[in-house]
Amino acid sequence: MSTHTSGRRDFLRKMTVLGAAGLPASGALWPRPVRSPGAVPASNFGTAYDPSARFGITVREVEFRRTRAGRTLMARIYQPDGPGPFPTLLDLHGGAWNAKDRRAEEPMDRAVAASGVLVVAIDLTLAPEAPYPACVQDANYGVRWLKWKAASWHGDGSKIGIYGSSSGGHVAELVAMRPRDARYNAIALPEAPALDATVAYVAMRSPISDPYERFQNAKRLERDGMVKNNTTFFNPWDAIFEANPQQILERREPVTLVPFLIMQGALDDNVLPAVQAKFAATYAAAGGECDYELFDGCQHEWVATPGPQTDRAREMVKAFIARHVNAS
Repeated sequence: MSTHTSGRRDFLRKMTVLGAAGLPASGALWPRPVRSPGAVPASNFGTAYDPSARFGITVREVEFRRTRAGRTLMARIYQPDGPGPFPTLLDLHGGAWNAKDRRAEEPMDRAVAASGVLVVAIDLTLAPEAPYPACVQDANYGVRWLKWKAASWHGDGSKIGIYGSSSGGHVAELVAMRPRDARYNAIALPEAPALDATVAYVAMRSPISDPYERFQNAKRLERDGMVKNNTTFFNPWDAIFEANPQQILERREPVTLVPFLIMQGALDDNVLPAVQAKFAATYAAAGGECDYELFDGCQHEWVATPGPQTDRAREMVKAFIARHVNAS
């Protein structure tokens, strides 16, 4: 079903998702959500976005930051050719918190950038280097850093979005829901100390929205490598509950709620569709906007393989960006 339907269809779809997860259709049980104070009408930004447009792109790399251990984290910039200003998107890579880098989602990044979006993919600290919350601190800093730097690459830094994949989706959820968490804001940006880490929207593919359920699934399937990835990242172990987006909502913590897009493979045995649907319903019940889209016949990383469902995911991300960049 299309994510761009009438208000009545959106309402009915939300009720269906809530009912399927066994949750109340009203968000009255949650405290009043904290919404991003940066939600200024898009017309004030001077940025319009046509997802069907086509641009040449220039790809370059710059130093992002250095970790406490001395490793240089890099940023890969996909800049549309033209004066802009272009909508701006921060890409957070997956890899179960333990692997991969800024190049992990290059096909998606290129496809989105070629439609007229400044896409910046950053390296994140890996769990063997430092456990949670190190990579979340990188991402929080990345939002602020990109707000500061976007104009130099013809981007609009006033309305930043995030694209996150798998564990990068987990990090994106934490950054979006807790933009002012003192732990996550630990890395200073002296050049622009007044900037915060609020974002306008988050698009995700297979996010780990409930890491404890994902860990339990890995144990059931006897995936020792995945079990180790969890115990390496969530150290001390209680962090798997404290930094669990599903449980954050269930604890009714005060959170910032921005629009989420969750794309999920129906055949994913890494992040189970039922667990993902529950998170989407819980987020909606808390008062947030969450588009949950199931991709039939697809596993965890289907967007790595060319095909109709990969094309559909790219178009869906672009349409989601357009809806929130161009919203009045």
